[in-house]
Amino acid sequence: MTEPCQQAVPHIVIFDSGVGGLSILQAARQQLPHCRFSYLSDNAGFPYGNKPASQVIDRACHVLTSFTQQVKDVDIYVIACNTASTLALPRLRRHFSRPVVGVVPAIKPAALNSKNRYIGLLATPGTVKRSYTKRLIQEFAADCQVVCVGSSALVELAERKLRQLPITTDELLPILKPFLTAGKANPSPDKLDTLVLACTHFPLLAAEIQQVVGSDIYLIDSGAAIARRIEYWAQRIVPAGYSSQQPTYAWFTRDDQNIVELAPTLALFGFKSSRILP
Repeated sequence: MTEPCQQAVPHIVIFDSGVGGLSILQAARQQLPHCRFSYLSDNAGFPYGNKPASQVIDRACHVLTSFTQQVKDVDIYVIACNTASTLALPRLRRHFSRPVVGVVPAIKPAALNSKNRYIGLLATPGTVKRSYTKRLIQEFAADCQVVCVGSSALVELAERKLRQLPITTDELLPILKPFLTAGKANPSPDKLDTLVLACTHFPLLAAEIQQVVGSDIYLIDSGAAIARRIEYWAQRIVPAGYSSQQPTYAWFTRDDQNIVELAPTLALFGFKSSRILP
């Protein structure tokens, strides 16, 4: 065990069912370059977006508890998954004594940004349907036209991209078409000027999405806001006492071929090796 040292810094674990949380990790690292980060992917439970609420809550609590039994110096937990955040945060905050930061769709900043009061919400089907999301729209975007589209396929495409596999415009266009064509939910598509990427996987495809929807539509996600919230807690907690030089890893809940394919991407995010959670 490494002895506490003067260079002790907060250790932050970023948790998601897949690798979408890497978008939150990227934003957090930019905001807090001195902190230690681990990444935890519940790839054995992936994806969360199409699972019953009780299953997501139980699964998230089980995986994070198992992780804490293996890695005992976690200072801040970040639930980098909209589905898990909207469902499991209350239970997780009761369970862990350290801060637990969640992710919510960036509906408030989107409404503030939109000049036309016309925004799009791109999320998983579960997030689109969830009452939590509807309350956010009512509270922060009640005066806006909000076009909601749910897609699980886009989650899979983001995972593919990070495994160095090609993504084509033809695959994205059917998913994004409801934002671009007139319909009952989108009577004036030319007015849509802001699009919320309400799943942490989706910012990983921001360049491809922007190419399809065009440069006139501003893409917004919650990465920067979550990074600021992590910084808030990092400034207020006493770290467990480990050096910034202590190694950290990308953790997974199942060993499979995808981890091998993800290795180059994980290296770009600062993880030279991965481990499997027992």
